[in-house]
Formats: sequence, C-alpha cells, structure tokens
Amino acid sequence: MDSTFDLLTIALLPGVRARTVRALADRGPISAVLGQPDDHRDLLTTEARARLGSGEAAREARAELARASRLGVRVVGRDEPEYPGHLRQIYDPPPVLWVRGSLVADEGPRSLAVVGSRACTPAGGALARTMSAQLAAVGATIVSGLARGIDAAAHRGALDAGGRTVAILGSGLDRLYPAEHAGLASALVARGAVVSEFPLGTPAHPGRFPQRNRLIAGWGCGVVVVEAAARSGALITARAALEEGREVFAVPGHPSSDQAAGTNALLRDGARPVRSAGDLAQDLGWPEGPLATKPVCPPPADPLLDALRTDAPASLDDLGLRLGWPTQELLARLSALEVESKIRRLPGALFVRAS
Repeated sequence: MDSTFDLLTIALLPGVRARTVRALADRGPISAVLGQPDDHRDLLTTEARARLGSGEAAREARAELARASRLGVRVVGRDEPEYPGHLRQIYDPPPVLWVRGSLVADEGPRSLAVVGSRACTPAGGALARTMSAQLAAVGATIVSGLARGIDAAAHRGALDAGGRTVAILGSGLDRLYPAEHAGLASALVARGAVVSEFPLGTPAHPGRFPQRNRLIAGWGCGVVVVEAAARSGALITARAALEEGREVFAVPGHPSSDQAAGTNALLRDGARPVRSAGDLAQDLGWPEGPLATKPVCPPPADPLLDALRTDAPASLDDLGLRLGWPTQELLARLSALEVESKIRRLPGALFVRAS
C-alpha cells in the first residue's frame, strides 16, 4: 500500500497524470520511485526528477496539505479505506482526491450519474430533477458535475429528497465553477461530497472536463444522459462509461430537437432507453417497489396542483385552457403556491409541481 503523502507527492509533479502513476505503481511501491527517480526516466520528466531529488516535491506536498487543512478540504489517497471502490477499479484512477464532505467507499453499486446539456430545456431540467429525487429517495447516490443545466437539476433533485449526491469538478475545490453554484455546492457538502482530482488553485479549463468526466462515469454503475446536443460533453461521459463497462441510458427526444440529437444517437448505438426512475431501477436490478407503486404526482385536492406535473412543465396558456380559470385568478393562485414552495417557476413562464 502506498501512503497518501507519497501519492500526493508524485501526483503534484509536472507532467504526471493518473495513468503515469498507475504505470509507476506497477513497478513497485511509490516510495521507491520517490527515492530513485532516475530509474524512471521514461515516465518522469527532467523537471520532475529534479524536484524529487532536491526535496522540492516533498515540500510542495506538505504545503498542499496545509492549504487543504486551512480550507476544510481532505486529501484522500487511493489506498485509504474510504476511497470509492468503483472508482479504484477504472483504468486510471486518480492517485488522490481532494474532498469536501463525506465519501462512502461501497456506494458504487447504488450510484448513478445523471448528466446532460448545460443549456437544457425546461422539460429536460424538470425530468432530471424528478428522476434524481425519486432515485435518491430509495437510497441511490446521484453523481454529476455541478454544471449549469441538467447537472444542477440532478443535484437539486437528490437534495429535494433528502438524499445523497456527489459533484465532481473539473477545477480545484477552491476554484468552483460555475461560481454561481457556490450555494448548491455547500448544500452538497452537507448531504454528500464535492470532489476533484485537481490540486487547489487549478482553474476551470475546457481541456480538464473530459478528464473529469471519466470520474463521473466511473463512480457508480451507470450513466443517464437526459439531454445532449450532437457534440455535448455528456457524450464523452457516456463513452467513458462504456469503456469502463458501465451501463449507459438515454432519454429519447423528438428527432427535430437539437437537444435530443446526442441522446437519440446514443439510443441508435445501443444505449438503453429510459422514461422514468422505475425504468432505471428495473434495468439495474434495484428494488422497484417504492418507484413502481408511488405515482409521480399523487392526486392533490387542489385542481391547479392536479393539473401540474413534476417532470413536464406547463405554460400559463395550457393551464388556463385546462382549468378554464381567468388569467388573473390563475396568476394569483400560482404565486401563492410558489410562495408555499409547492410549485416551481421555470424560465419562459413555465410551471412544475415541486413534489
């Protein structure tokens, strides 16, 4: 077993990535690499070997641990008991993780990634939120990337149900991206974890997100793509899942919708179609009881609530036609229900039930 300090020391070296550490570990203990860096010229750059030889690498590792401690961040090595078991099994697991919140080593079989477009439709966001809430309510951990759109909706759905959710970042934990999700990240820490394989101070960069996506794909047993354009980053996550032997699910969309081009392509190539949390539970072999018997929208006494769903937004015009209410009366009642947190208003004057 390699110590977390040794793994951190090697991980911080210039030019070293997770697969480099994997290749070095195949040669023996990392401590031996640290002691004899010149024996590994084929894997370590000249600068990396110089830092090891001078002791600068060890000093940098100690400084990183001190920064992490001040910020309330833990550095967890891949040989520690709490390191996620499913993640340890991927081809190139991160040697260390920077973590806020709690890790659960054996949650992989009951973890599912929910991902999709940043510029999602209101209907896609509502479906992701409802599906994630239902899965979290029966004990699933919802994994995503804290991005705008589907990712944020998935995290919020898990939180709505009081469930566990994990966000994996493409930046250092002190360089949160997007910045407006700081409040969501704090809620996640209380109910799960925010995780990165990048050192503190690492800014978000487009090139880092594909690297991050393999962790989202490898954390659990599968990936659900709710909405994705033809070149969406969610498709990179889906490909990573296939490479690691994970299940890939996709929500079908209308052929004319740009936001469904990616998901429909996944379905054409063999992904499993999914319409609901119940579909996912059945395909994964999870107990279906609570999902199969609990309706998405239990019939409420309020006719306006009865006309709304959690997973399909309705417009003001739709509701007016369905209920036959005057517009002013409808607006007043919608406002009251919004204040009571029984409904949510979405962009474009669309409405969904909150639960």
